Amino acid sequence: MVGLRVAVVSNRKHQVRTGPAAPPDALAEYDSDVTVEGLQAALRAGGHTSFFLEADESFYDAVREARPDICFNIAEGLRGDSRESHIPAILELLGIPYTGARVLANALALDKAAAKMIWRENGLPTAPFQVFRQVQTPLAADLTFPLFVKPVHEGSGMGINARSIVHDEAELRAQVAWVIATYHQPALAEAYLPGREFTVGLVGNTRRPDAAPRSDFYNARGFHLFPVLELDTQRGAVKGIYNAEAKSYALDDVNAPGYLCPADIPDALRETLFELTMAAFEALDGLDLGRVDFRLDAQGQPHIVEINLLPGLNPLVSDMVIVSRAGNVPYEQLINAVLDLARERYGI
Repeated sequence: MVGLRVAVVSNRKHQVRTGPAAPPDALAEYDSDVTVEGLQAALRAGGHTSFFLEADESFYDAVREARPDICFNIAEGLRGDSRESHIPAILELLGIPYTGARVLANALALDKAAAKMIWRENGLPTAPFQVFRQVQTPLAADLTFPLFVKPVHEGSGMGINARSIVHDEAELRAQVAWVIATYHQPALAEAYLPGREFTVGLVGNTRRPDAAPRSDFYNARGFHLFPVLELDTQRGAVKGIYNAEAKSYALDDVNAPGYLCPADIPDALRETLFELTMAAFEALDGLDLGRVDFRLDAQGQPHIVEINLLPGLNPLVSDMVIVSRAGNVPYEQLINAVLDLARERYGI
């Protein structure tokens, strides 16, 4: 295939300005230069020309002037409850192709409550939950302690700390109040799942019945699933939770959690996680790549916790890259597979 002019679109940490009211982990989702440079190098290795566009207020004019063949989108957005949809919406308006999920899917994935409602309506397992817009809203009758409390519109483990697991009304009200005051958004409280924690990454798109298989790399449904990653949060500095701080440590840092990939689990559980990953991805109309997080309940049954349709792609530390490497898929192959999937969708 002919090489393309590919714009890598991202919000780099050092370009994002936060105000005095910003939470301490406000920059957790944004990308480092290592990520941007790694993506550009991988795309060039695939025979493409690559350049960078900052996903800030200048983006609309910059992308119109640059007019790339396609954008490799990893932009988290700067503000608002649907910020991950901003760049896709601009590119849709301008008719410029891009990788990854489209406008609505990105908005739904960032809204943890909306995503859980869709999964529940599709018969997929996810813990019972309630959204708190006010601190004193009565607790729903079907929820019992312990509960897990987090912001409804954040990713990368933001807003999660040792007080997120609440055991009574007093702890619930205190943590809900902290989330609302600190993140300026509702809090989500869900049944606490005490079991092991996993994440599953995939690349691919649902194959149409009349479409020929892409290659042996993809299964009959159209996806390539990477080995299951278990997150051992009993290791490292942050015990029992996988939050922004835990994710910030290098893999070989003594403070980092354990990253066990492939996870030591029965074949039946692995296949269940794979099936649920594809179903969760399809229910939100994900495209090209994604990662789904799970936790087991007290009976050992998996529940979908959340989905990331813009998973981190730092070539050194991101979960998606860890599972790709464990599956013997080099970084360059992973990145170019994502690009090729988008290219196929747009017919370019």
